[in-house]
Amino acid sequence: MLRHLSAVHVPFRLKRPFRISRGTKSVADTIFVVIHDGEHEGRGESVPYARYNETIDGVLAQIESVRGEIEAGCDRERLMEIMPPGAGRNAIDCALWDLEAKRTGISVVDRIGWEPLKPVDTAITIGLDTPENMAAAAHQLQNAPLLKVKVDASDPVAAVRAVRETAPRPRMIVDPNESWSIEQLASWQQQLVELRVDLLEQPLPADRDGDLEGFEALIPLAADESGHVTDDLAQLARRYDYVNIKLDKTGGLTTALAMVEAAEREGLGLMIGCMVSSSLSIAPAMIIAQRCAFVDLDGPTWLADDLANGVVENCGSMAPPEAGFWG
Repeated sequence: MLRHLSAVHVPFRLKRPFRISRGTKSVADTIFVVIHDGEHEGRGESVPYARYNETIDGVLAQIESVRGEIEAGCDRERLMEIMPPGAGRNAIDCALWDLEAKRTGISVVDRIGWEPLKPVDTAITIGLDTPENMAAAAHQLQNAPLLKVKVDASDPVAAVRAVRETAPRPRMIVDPNESWSIEQLASWQQQLVELRVDLLEQPLPADRDGDLEGFEALIPLAADESGHVTDDLAQLARRYDYVNIKLDKTGGLTTALAMVEAAEREGLGLMIGCMVSSSLSIAPAMIIAQRCAFVDLDGPTWLADDLANGVVENCGSMAPPEAGFWG
């Protein structure tokens, strides 16, 4: 029986504004894909990202352009041939994984041969704000295992210090979202070492990555906007210590799994990240999280209302969704 593909825009209202160096959002705009085969349905979600020139309408149009192939039975390998990496392919790829699991009764984890999913420690994000407000946010998170602190180039050390003085125990990721120069990185890194920052994520714009070759970083560096697919990894290994794998960048779980293996061959440490999204985006990412030293999957915790039976976060520990939710 031929499949039926549906793709719709699903917005989720946030509890509070989410602010990073390149802007603020109050709604998470997601794409929700469902593939029916007559008896079963597979679901996938993605988040178009303006940083990569993606829009809701553009991603929906991209999905519509491959409708014929998907409904005719396109598999995940063929999907990688007919769609580029990005949000559109991610939603379809994850829906195909889910459909296969529902149709066969074999979970995604069992299919790829990994151990059953366990809870993971996820970063809890402190959005960009005044040092005083960031300290107030940190006060509620003193016992979290890992914090992610969003900064820009306007006195980031003051922001990090405010968080660290309020929350002395958690490990810490600092994320400038491409807003620094190499000179600023050099001038601030010693202070960040003293503030016990564990990881610095994408400090420079992706097109200035070359400045990191030969640079003596005092804190491990993670590539985010610079790292999308496996072809990026050999070059990234000369500049970074970790790569942040996001399914919306890789174009789905299929490529993300390949990136895990390739990154480990290149000697890159693993991080898994997410957009602000529902649990449907996080469910497949939880698989990759099992192999990662740094996990940043708190996207659903920003939503006023998440999907039922999804992931559960408690004091920075994230449990997988209930059985039957996805995969």
